[in-house]
Amino acid sequence: MRKILTVAILFMVIITSCKKDEYDQAKQLATDEKLINEFVVANKIENVKRTEDGLYYVIIEPGTGNVVYNANTAINVKYTGRLLNGSVFDSGDTTIKNQPFTLGELIYGWQLGIPLIQKGGKIRLLVPSYLAYGQKAAGSIPANSVLDFDVELK
Repeated sequence: MRKILTVAILFMVIITSCKKDEYDQAKQLATDEKLINEFVVANKIENVKRTEDGLYYVIIEPGTGNVVYNANTAINVKYTGRLLNGSVFDSGDTTIKNQPFTLGELIYGWQLGIPLIQKGGKIRLLVPSYLAYGQKAAGSIPANSVLDFDVELK
């Protein structure tokens, strides 16, 4: 009997936790969407599009070629990553040391955004937190941060 009671309590805790997580995720999504929309308006960013997954982007240059992307595609990029307050948390050029990124190892926002351009293309990605690092902080990136990237595909 005690075992059944313990299992029942554990089950209730799991169900309650799942509902809370779902609510928190929905609340965070709404917060991210609001922040992105306010950022776009305040910075007068034009031609912003949104994917079904919630990634916001602006194609600055589409690039040329016909690359078919998959998780193993190696990409060389020049990029700058910022928080919405403008502070730069990372930048680089993978061609300098010839150390390309593997698309499948990058945040999901990049996995969705990079295939929208070809070699020589430039894109701005506004990545909601759930398509980036979510509820976990990463280096100087606080938890639940919307990220703003300028990316050029080399």
